Amino acid sequence: MNKKKIIVGTRGSKLAIKYAEQAIKELKKFYSGKIELKKIITKGDKILNRRTSDIGGKGEFVKNIEKELILKKIDIAVHSLKDIPYEETSGLVLNSFLKRNAPNEVLISRNNLSLNKLKKNAMIGTSSFRREFQLKLVRPDLKFKLIRGNVDSRIKKLNKKKYDAIILAKAGLHSLKMSSFITQEFDCNKIIPSAGQGIISLQARKEDNKINKLLEKVNHKNTRIRANAERKVLKILKGDCSTAVGIYSVINKKNLILKAELFSIDGKKRYYYEYSDSLNKALNIGVIVGKYLKKISQGEYKK
Repeated sequence: MNKKKIIVGTRGSKLAIKYAEQAIKELKKFYSGKIELKKIITKGDKILNRRTSDIGGKGEFVKNIEKELILKKIDIAVHSLKDIPYEETSGLVLNSFLKRNAPNEVLISRNNLSLNKLKKNAMIGTSSFRREFQLKLVRPDLKFKLIRGNVDSRIKKLNKKKYDAIILAKAGLHSLKMSSFITQEFDCNKIIPSAGQGIISLQARKEDNKINKLLEKVNHKNTRIRANAERKVLKILKGDCSTAVGIYSVINKKNLILKAELFSIDGKKRYYYEYSDSLNKALNIGVIVGKYLKKISQGEYKK
């Protein structure tokens, strides 16, 4: 590859920069030229007092970055996969993923209390309907209040006694070297994470053959299989950021096991399905799981 410089674009948060740095580290194993990091402000980073679904959805974290990619102001976009809508943007390709980080959820509480030991009617901070409904299955008495912003600001709000506990993705805390704050980790079989949670994705222009060949070299094969299968369920459901759905896959030898749970809009009904088949049928597994959930829920998960 004779390109003299590659520009990598990402959100400006500490965590997004950490993820981009991980990507650049992998790219440097196969590219000897200069790699420049460009921070891009997104609408999702600016408006923090409303749910993501109220400001345009998950796409508000990626639109500005994708625009820079389309305009050729950057060569590669780095995203947290769970922030990317299921609909692919015309002219761009998203099919390269770094090895998956920890996909599970964690609890951080003020008094280092586990979920079961939190006081009655304890206030939990989250912006996710999925997390709220999942925790209510364990503790129906819990109260929930919106919390957004970077990890640092959320922990500060917790310490100011605005919440009794917050729930976050383990991957982010680990990347920021903040794992010491974790009070409790949840098993992915009990609290199913969002599709693609813990996966760093790399996006490029379809026409940019040199960049796409480079991205193919850093791609982690098994993570790609899991990412695409999980996102296929989202695509079938046409799920957006207000859709309370957990989707998670594991590879067991030559098989992929995919499990998903979907909640009605009010969180009172839960629909679950698990399906397994050979790895070479991974996308079809996603289709089967998505169609089954769509059928049994009868559209009760959408507004």
